[in-house]
Amino acid sequence: RRLSSVTSVHRWFRQHEYIEKLNMQAILHASANEDEFVKEYMVSYGKVPTLIHELIAVEVWKQKVFPVLCKLQDFNPKSHFPIYIVIHHEATIINLLETLFYHKDGCESGEDLVLDLADYCHRKITMLARIYLQELKKQSEDLEFEIALKALSVLRYITDHIDSLSLSIQSRLLNTHNLPCVLVCLVQHCPWSRRTSKGELHKYNDGRWCKVPPEDYLKMTKLDGQVWLALYNLVMRPECQQRYDFNSYNKNQLLKLQGFLTEVLLDQLPILVELQRFLSHLSVTDPAPPKRNLVLEQVPEIWDRLTRENTGKWQAIAKHQVINVFNPSDKDLLHQARKLAETYNLDVMENLIPDRPKCALCGAEAAKRCSRCQNEWYCQRQCQVKHWPKHKKACDLMSESAKNLQEQLKI
Repeated sequence: RRLSSVTSVHRWFRQHEYIEKLNMQAILHASANEDEFVKEYMVSYGKVPTLIHELIAVEVWKQKVFPVLCKLQDFNPKSHFPIYIVIHHEATIINLLETLFYHKDGCESGEDLVLDLADYCHRKITMLARIYLQELKKQSEDLEFEIALKALSVLRYITDHIDSLSLSIQSRLLNTHNLPCVLVCLVQHCPWSRRTSKGELHKYNDGRWCKVPPEDYLKMTKLDGQVWLALYNLVMRPECQQRYDFNSYNKNQLLKLQGFLTEVLLDQLPILVELQRFLSHLSVTDPAPPKRNLVLEQVPEIWDRLTRENTGKWQAIAKHQVINVFNPSDKDLLHQARKLAETYNLDVMENLIPDRPKCALCGAEAAKRCSRCQNEWYCQRQCQVKHWPKHKKACDLMSESAKNLQEQLKI
């Protein structure tokens, strides 16, 4: 039995490695506007539903098993590395789904499980909305924060293609979860924006908090745009207007958006002019009651099935994982670390990029990389020396981050 469990662990880590590589390849091709063969293969072979199932399975583990695991007296893992990888697995999958769901066929290939994914996204962005209200300590540093932001992007892409999805998904988003009102809350509190004790404005962008110069205070970020576009899709699409209940509460919540639709915002996202006009009309009229043309409504199944099948078993599952998963032998631990190092090998990742690296100073084709941060490229030593005063700050930050990650993994 022990041998069988170890084999299953190795298979799971191999699967994580494959998904991580697919994620990196998909991002690189999307960034370079090249043929996205990862998306084509995932759609052709029907693997998007598998990704959604795996995503929610990790979420269930984090909420149901991991808290029990931490309370066990004999839970004293040699390394936190395996736990970190399981938690990181969710972030990898939601990253890959974000790339896939940008395309209509990627969204449609999720089939009935898009409903489960919509529920997942709702859980995550509801957590985002609570950040402002609860003032969660160091939430920006938590992986959950980054996952929730990716879920927001996936949700926006689902709303982009909502006309080609089932009526059950529309009903789930509009009526069961009342997503328009949740998104209004995000517009109001903007959890990816904060003020420091010195009064400086910081916004979360590309995985970190960045100081915003005064001249860019009103500049829309990608996250702001995702919320507004999702709102536009859910409120302005004819099929959504027919099915959304514009009762007094929902109407009052939506009208709060009028104060945010300034000329500066409309200049950056002109499509919102239509939303502004609709809200002006909504303020003086009462829309027709929503259409109720669903006789049978589909419901999400993955979360409910996993929790129902394992109710009362969380303690046993946690104990089993203490023995078989989170106390690996030194040999197994070293093997896992080496496989991850191969997955994130910078030289391998660079080979996936069609264009050769360019010198950070002169722009010529480069063959030498900064040995400290492994991020910047140079064609010759002289260019690196000249560029050092400008590169030093970023190099220090990246080197420190790499050092902290290495300490966290305890390898």
